[in-house]
Amino acid sequence: MRAELLPPTITSAQAGAVLRLSLNRPNAANAMSDDMVVGLTNALQAAAADSNLRVIVLSGNGRSFCAGGDLNGFLARVDAGASASDIAAMNRQYGTLMQQLSEQPQVTITCVHGAVYGGGVGLACASDITIAADDARFRLSETSLGIVPAQIAPFVADRIGPSEARRLMLTGTVIDASDGYRLGLVHERVADAKELTASCDRVIDNVLTCAPNANAATKSLLRQSQALARDELLDVAAAKFAACLASDEGREGVLAFTEKRAPSWRGVKRST
Repeated sequence: MRAELLPPTITSAQAGAVLRLSLNRPNAANAMSDDMVVGLTNALQAAAADSNLRVIVLSGNGRSFCAGGDLNGFLARVDAGASASDIAAMNRQYGTLMQQLSEQPQVTITCVHGAVYGGGVGLACASDITIAADDARFRLSETSLGIVPAQIAPFVADRIGPSEARRLMLTGTVIDASDGYRLGLVHERVADAKELTASCDRVIDNVLTCAPNANAATKSLLRQSQALARDELLDVAAAKFAACLASDEGREGVLAFTEKRAPSWRGVKRST
């Protein structure tokens, strides 16, 4: 993603097979403005078409990861006379972002700290892997503000289950990184920012040991498992297996195993 195409509220840095995207509105705790939603969506869509990318890391600059949506922006639209359909369309843009992040062919890692509220929780739940520093605090605060967690609700429920999603959404309860780990909202918790970076780098190194097309196909299969009947899903899975095995990547992986050597994709290293 060319940095000049992004708004200043989103920063990017690519090194080798890894793209790092950061929310960059620290004075507003990285609350997601319209330009941030569109910019991040565009960055992910561009990254999806880049076969050289294998990992995308999402983080937030400043004291917090993301305080949710920019409610002042919504209120300004209402006060300016925006119609209900206009407001709905604005809200739906966040769903497009969530879906893009969830369906990204690359492995996505979100590193969170500080406030992780509303839409920030959604981003964490739509990612493949989420790592949290111990100072992270999670809150689904929408109902306490008189609104609904419209676009993030299905992604949160998929991650932690409908029962816990219901509890957190209907009470606005603040949970810490330990609770987030217990619920499965985050996969790893670490002490501080330094360890957050180190943990992320370890995960990236592990991801780079796996074949990129096989990872993308596995992600697709897992998404389909939520929508297809079991017999149909197993047929789809068998077809994906055959396609992967017959591919150059699959042949390389099997040959590398039989020849007791590392496959070619293992030569890709994380660049710092």
